Amino acid sequence: MLEKCESAVRPASLTERTIATARAVLAGQRRGWRAYLVFAGPAVIASIAYVDPGNFATNIQAGAKYGYGLLWVVLLANLIAMLFQALSAKLGIVTGRNLAEMCREQFPRPVVWAMWLVSEIAAMATDLAEFLGGAVGLSLLFQIPLLAGMVVTGIITYGLLLFDKSGFRPIELIIGGMVAVIALCYLVEMFIAPVDWLSAAVHTVTPQLADARALLLAVGIIGATVMPHAVYLHSGLTQGRLPVRNDAERRKVLRFSNQEVIIALVVAGLVNMAMVMMASAAFHAGHPEVAEIETAYHTLTPLLGAGAAGVFLLSLIASGVSSSTVGTMAGQMIMQGFVGFRIPIWVRRLITMAPAFVVVGLGVNATTALVISQVVLSIALPLPMISLLLFTRRPDIMGEFVNSRLTQAAALIGAAAVLLLNIFLIVQTCGVPIPGLSAD
Repeated sequence: MLEKCESAVRPASLTERTIATARAVLAGQRRGWRAYLVFAGPAVIASIAYVDPGNFATNIQAGAKYGYGLLWVVLLANLIAMLFQALSAKLGIVTGRNLAEMCREQFPRPVVWAMWLVSEIAAMATDLAEFLGGAVGLSLLFQIPLLAGMVVTGIITYGLLLFDKSGFRPIELIIGGMVAVIALCYLVEMFIAPVDWLSAAVHTVTPQLADARALLLAVGIIGATVMPHAVYLHSGLTQGRLPVRNDAERRKVLRFSNQEVIIALVVAGLVNMAMVMMASAAFHAGHPEVAEIETAYHTLTPLLGAGAAGVFLLSLIASGVSSSTVGTMAGQMIMQGFVGFRIPIWVRRLITMAPAFVVVGLGVNATTALVISQVVLSIALPLPMISLLLFTRRPDIMGEFVNSRLTQAAALIGAAAVLLLNIFLIVQTCGVPIPGLSAD
């Protein structure tokens, strides 16, 4: 009785108020754009994976070496990401299960264990990029050793993860704020950097690969944009976020989800394009050799001023801290989905931090590690993509929400494009000449 009284006077939490408002919207009792904002959150969290430090590394190299020439890859990657994030969200909303759980239920046990192992490697590669990016930004901004920056990044991300105990809404708002900071920073950069807008527009819709190195960067951009952990995570963020009572409500939530995916990933895509354009405008003509985040920062100061360099670092820190937080959340969900158990969040944080400390301890260049990690992610990406295609096309799983023929065809084309790029990369890595592409 006492507990009931306490719950009656206890103010509703932010998450509880969000759920209550969502229920009112679904029942037709609330209208207006502010009411519909309660459905936003999952795609915003997933979108941070598309503007993480791995994107900084690959986009800086792409813009510095090839100018605007690889902007079409950024556009292609973002369109593929948009489609697969929408499918992932749909799986969670319709089935109430995330992608990893569906894999455990539908696939043979050996396949499940193999997928879990590959997914864990991809999660570590993800966190390597994100964690190192935040640490590099803090190291450059505050003039502290990289190891110290890594420790600070670890503490900050662990602190952010603790907000998840208060429900889904606080962490959604925090990550949303970080995305806004990154987007604002690159909006500012576009006013500072002397961008050739006509050339950028032409190269956005004109596919070309200048040489074998451009292919490696193209695969890196795909890996940095369409990320395995984001495909897994999005279904987990939507699976139980808002309880739906029937297919009519499920259809409404799905419509809101698709709209959020489009908006969130359009913003992420524009930020990615802005990264390439900034690097092209600042470095391509006189400093095409710029290939490292640290070099980019130090070169930006004399070229565009301390303000541009400072804004660059601020966006990098926001990206590293927020994406590392989201990456840890994804790792937890992947483990629970595939093998059915969780580990304490601080243990997960330590495990995913370990590779970054090993890389720095061995003296490996941080930006080189970032780019390599993105290629690893691109190679791991087909597993969740193909699984998602298999599940969302099955009427026995999706019911009336099964993929249409057009959606299925577009998803197959997107998956085929990723697989083709990966095959090219493997062939190139094995030393086999690729017709039409010259070596560096």
